[in-house]
Amino acid sequence: MHVLGRDDERGRGRSGEDGTGSERPTARLGRYRARDGSAGAVVGVDLDRPHAALVVGKRGYGKSYTLGVLAEECAKASGVTPVVVDPIGALCGLGSWGRVVREPTVRADAVPPRAWPELVGLDPDSTAGALVWQAAAAAGTLAGMCDHVADVDGDEGISRTAANHLRLAASWGAFAPDGLDARELVASDLTVLDCAGQSPGARSAVVHAVARGLYEARLSESDAVDTLPWLFVDEAHVAFDGVAAAALTTLLTRGRAPGVSLVCATQRPGALPPVVASQTDLLVAHRLTAEADVAALAACEATYVAGRLRDRLPTACGEALVVDDHTESVHVVRVRERETPHEGASPRASAVRERATTD
Repeated sequence: MHVLGRDDERGRGRSGEDGTGSERPTARLGRYRARDGSAGAVVGVDLDRPHAALVVGKRGYGKSYTLGVLAEECAKASGVTPVVVDPIGALCGLGSWGRVVREPTVRADAVPPRAWPELVGLDPDSTAGALVWQAAAAAGTLAGMCDHVADVDGDEGISRTAANHLRLAASWGAFAPDGLDARELVASDLTVLDCAGQSPGARSAVVHAVARGLYEARLSESDAVDTLPWLFVDEAHVAFDGVAAAALTTLLTRGRAPGVSLVCATQRPGALPPVVASQTDLLVAHRLTAEADVAALAACEATYVAGRLRDRLPTACGEALVVDDHTESVHVVRVRERETPHEGASPRASAVRERATTD
């Protein structure tokens, strides 16, 4: 098996042992597509070391499906634990191998004070924004933040503005004193955070808290988690458009040292910040047609890539162009079939009509 993301003295990209006699964890992604279109050798992805991966593709061509395949493989491997952020309910089928947390909650103090003004829609340089920042620094719960604002002497209009924005955050239902922490996130073989029913602000808070929590838990000497987390974020362009961007960027730029991997998936790579492409060591590109999204792949064109990536993108559903920065190679891969239910397919009117007729 050729293993993407693995390059060492035992051979470029080959599977092998870790030097202790045990097989290194490897994800089975699918098979290479031969020049004649037939299935070639099995291809895997290294799970032994942390990685930053980007999966892109237009709707209906396998982006979320591939994310599910990689999450399945992480769930089967020892020493790693997948945590999946599912903003649209397409990946909840993975819960058959672990658990699904519906509308997850996090602690209010899992979001740093400096991020709270932006989270609730206030300018941090405004007086009301500064008051929210101060409240977040003084209290560990959302209720405590509201009490702090109510107790501050000063302009009633400013206090009212800050209180109204905090009440809005409370209405999201995303904050609780017993919200998810890093240990709970990796307690199961696989955890899916189903954020489909949450507001954009709630999702942003959850993603920030989860990314930050996993990173800090791996750095901690007293409360470290004893597994290497893999964080999967679907519709990543939305997650990067808010307060979660800072925590995700930290994983991209500094996550390798503590051993936290990040896999981002999006149908709009052109909407991602440049840091995503610059830090990605594994790109999995399904079919793209929008000019802005195709042009965004130019940032991933390293010196070892022959020609332009846009000219080599696959057109068939389930096929992907894979750029591996570790082995400095480019391949076309047919992604394997999912073993857990895939819930990302679009509903069809004909199917609805058929069920109505049957009933």
